[in-house]
Amino acid sequence: MKGLCCRRSCVLPASLLLAALLSGTAGAECISPGEWRDSTGQQLSPDQLFQDLAEAEVVLLGERHDRMEHHRWQLHTLAALHAYRPDMVIGLEMLPRSAQPALDAWVAGELDESAFVEQSNWGQAWGFDVRLYLPILHFARMHRIPLLAINLEQPLIARIMREGWETVPPEARYHITPPTPASEGYRDYLGAVFAEHPTGADEGDGFERFVSGQLIWDRAMAAGLVAAVADDRLAVGVMGSGHLEYSHGVPHQLRDLGITDARVLLPWQADPACTEAPPSGMADAFFALADGDRHEPPRPLLLGVRIEDDPAGVRVRSVMEDSVAAATGLEADDVITSASGSETQVPGDLQAVVRRQQPGNVMPLTVLRDGEEMELLARFPAMGD
Repeated sequence: MKGLCCRRSCVLPASLLLAALLSGTAGAECISPGEWRDSTGQQLSPDQLFQDLAEAEVVLLGERHDRMEHHRWQLHTLAALHAYRPDMVIGLEMLPRSAQPALDAWVAGELDESAFVEQSNWGQAWGFDVRLYLPILHFARMHRIPLLAINLEQPLIARIMREGWETVPPEARYHITPPTPASEGYRDYLGAVFAEHPTGADEGDGFERFVSGQLIWDRAMAAGLVAAVADDRLAVGVMGSGHLEYSHGVPHQLRDLGITDARVLLPWQADPACTEAPPSGMADAFFALADGDRHEPPRPLLLGVRIEDDPAGVRVRSVMEDSVAAATGLEADDVITSASGSETQVPGDLQAVVRRQQPGNVMPLTVLRDGEEMELLARFPAMGD
């Protein structure tokens, strides 16, 4: 199961595309970089905004995972919240609960970066470069702010989907209760996301599985934040915007768990032409960022596949058209057993090898197809191609 953010996939998340599909904008007034706006488009005073947020039970910060500018905004927002609520905790979508000991050791200053990445199993748990998140991690370590791993291990999500909630013992699922059903609005929202996936044309059971997995993911993160609220701390969740927009995903599950005051904050790319404003009701507040990629690191190279675990290696679920994978000859149901000479036992292994590639590189792949082993060469475009 892949969530809205496709963490085990080489396909970029699609949630930002939904703004054009969903109705209503917050007004025509131009939004300039550096401004805060509420859900109606009214400009907010930062000092009053953060005084108000400090009284909330939960604050949720959205992101597009591959955007460094989103993480910079999250860091500054966390710093402002910490000034009002030094008792805060930060919940991370990026890691499953099994990574909690590594997070505790990191905050205590017992691990350096490389040891943290290894002990948290970051490369396999999350498909995005840890360097995008290191400023936030260092901020938490510097101020001794507890970090919470609020996601679930992928095999556990798969087991719950396969066997059902009641069949999986409570202790095996961290005593997380079954989610409240998705609203019709959320189902429509997820349908738009699912349609953007390479396999999303035929909904059927695939769409229902997608919704089921998404609800498990949302519920797990909501439950992790509720535990912090129970200790009278301000719980701040850092996660993909698709889990937050229109108060569908995690906010919906938080309400079911008794949290009545959760605020959603989202970054918004300011439109220089002033033709687009944030859709009404998408979030409680928006922060406007400068448009474009000027302040972004170079885009990572993409293989162009959706992948999943397989006993023999990493199974290809689907291949994007006009991608490196398509040009390589990869096909759905191929099992990649090695890349550039390194074994690929889980999706994170393949993603780590792809991240190390440079424009113009050739990446050898060992692939099982219908039980037969074959060698393929993935050629990444050179600069300017």
